Amino acid sequence: MVAGPKVAPDQDGIPAVDELLALGRAAGLAAVGVAPARILQPARDVLHLRKRAGLAGDMQFTYRNPDRSTDPTGVLPAARSLIAGAWSYRRWRAPEPPPGPARARVARYAWHDHYGDLELALEAMARPLREAGHRAVVVADSNGLVDRNVAWSAGLGWYGKSSNLLLPGAGSWFVLGAVVTDADLAPTGSPRPDGCGPCTRCLDDCPTGAIVAPGVVDATRCLAWLVQADGPIPRRWRVALGDRIYGCDDCQEVCPPNREARPAEREAGDEPEPLADLDRVTVDLDWLLGASDEQILDRHGRWYIARRDPDNIRRTALVVLGNVAEPGRPGVRELLERHLRHDSALLRAHAVWAARRLGLGELAATVADDPDPGVRAELAGEVPARFDAGDWAGAGPSGHREGAHA
Repeated sequence: MVAGPKVAPDQDGIPAVDELLALGRAAGLAAVGVAPARILQPARDVLHLRKRAGLAGDMQFTYRNPDRSTDPTGVLPAARSLIAGAWSYRRWRAPEPPPGPARARVARYAWHDHYGDLELALEAMARPLREAGHRAVVVADSNGLVDRNVAWSAGLGWYGKSSNLLLPGAGSWFVLGAVVTDADLAPTGSPRPDGCGPCTRCLDDCPTGAIVAPGVVDATRCLAWLVQADGPIPRRWRVALGDRIYGCDDCQEVCPPNREARPAEREAGDEPEPLADLDRVTVDLDWLLGASDEQILDRHGRWYIARRDPDNIRRTALVVLGNVAEPGRPGVRELLERHLRHDSALLRAHAVWAARRLGLGELAATVADDPDPGVRAELAGEVPARFDAGDWAGAGPSGHREGAHA
């Protein structure tokens, strides 16, 4: 729990807004603001539109019930106000991986339990409201409320062409949440206008072209969603997946506000520090493809894993193995052989793809009589281009190829 000073209520028994927001900042929030607890109509309209257009794919989350996830009274029936908060996860740089077995990359937001930190900081503002006799519910990263639209309504930032919320002078390296309360708090801001101007770097550099129009993301081709979705990863996007095991940061990495620290940060010497723990930012593929279900869930249980089935992580790891492994490295053939014999048809199918991608078609051919049609379809499909070191030549420290906007 985040401790803080007592906040004196005003004559109506409501803590002063400025003091509440100061508590949030003191608890580590980079930005805070208050908006009325109204229907989040822009988000509601967009969610329904995207679902009708088929752009949500199998994604549920706030798409599951747009009318519920855009109505604050679904969280708290007597809701009057929303206090939005943004927690920065631009805190570390990725360490350089040592030479050795292939490693898969984790998106920056998943290096640490930033949502846990966010919830504690939001709780620092909710507690005084409860102590004053009001109800206050902390909501973050749930089906209950569209966090970005709350933050936008409170004036924390604008919607970028990537669909991420961008905070002025700070970019989009933030997780967002809110306190829903029945206290009637004065709004502190209003929605900000577009700040991207003519820039289209996120659209141009998306590995799969998932940002199909400014602010419009097609989840059926977004790598960040495809690695979380259940079942096979679509063949057409497997090479583009590259070395990503969880999440994708490309649209944020090329975004100008994210590539430049604020002058105040530079003056304060508050540049991100290198993260010492390599295992937070990358995953050893040899370990992952040899680990038990319990070991995977123990180490990576914070990740969203469809049906909590580690085979969905192993499936992605096999694609990454096919993209980044050296075919002749000791142990690669053994990993593929093991998964070509696996009880899971999902893993056998992805092992076929990885073997063929690495130019080991003779290995994949050993399952030509597999009883599963999905495995046989992989064998009958077009042979993916063989991995070559040039595929990754010129990659930046994040592992993605620097484009024209580097």
